[in-house]
Amino acid sequence: MKNGIYKRYLKRPMDILLSLVTLIVLWPLILIIAVLVKIKLGSPIIFKQERVGLNEKIFTLYKFRTMTDARDEKGELLSDSARLTKFGKMLRYTSLDELPQLFNILKGDMSIIGPRPLLVEYLPFYKEYHKQRHSVRPGLSGLAQVNGRNAITWEDRFDLDVKYTLNITFLEDLKIIFLTLKKVYKKEGIDFDGPISMEYFEGSKEESFPL
Repeated sequence: MKNGIYKRYLKRPMDILLSLVTLIVLWPLILIIAVLVKIKLGSPIIFKQERVGLNEKIFTLYKFRTMTDARDEKGELLSDSARLTKFGKMLRYTSLDELPQLFNILKGDMSIIGPRPLLVEYLPFYKEYHKQRHSVRPGLSGLAQVNGRNAITWEDRFDLDVKYTLNITFLEDLKIIFLTLKKVYKKEGIDFDGPISMEYFEGSKEESFPL
């Protein structure tokens, strides 16, 4: 299968098929999690946050809520770590909080595999090299997520993201899907995808990124 044909014509249909089948198979689990989030953490059940997608288009990413709205005596929200409950940690540890992103995939905001969508406030800090990661739909998982996740530097993460965009193939996507499932099953390198476990990106110290 030629790489260009898969990327242009087959990747999106595969995303729709896989996300739809996964939603059908896991809908009882998704319903149970939604009820537990409502009971343990309250409303809203779904956490929404603006992220950067294809061609730097801003979209709303969905996750199950994992934090409370606990505030201090001044009415200000406590730190993320203070508001993250044991139940919320379990959702993140098992990556179950990511399940609502299957709807992002169906909508066309995301892909099964691609660079993870990052915060909008990072946009001013990107160099031209960084921006190549926005030439494809962001993914539920990606090359960086199966090669270190939070254990690697921002520079290495962007390098892997761009490397993926330059070599999108059916076999590579299948490989990343398999490695992702393996890591989730073994609970390796769980990615909190936020400031609790990963510092904010404030610009790269590197002038170039070798591929």
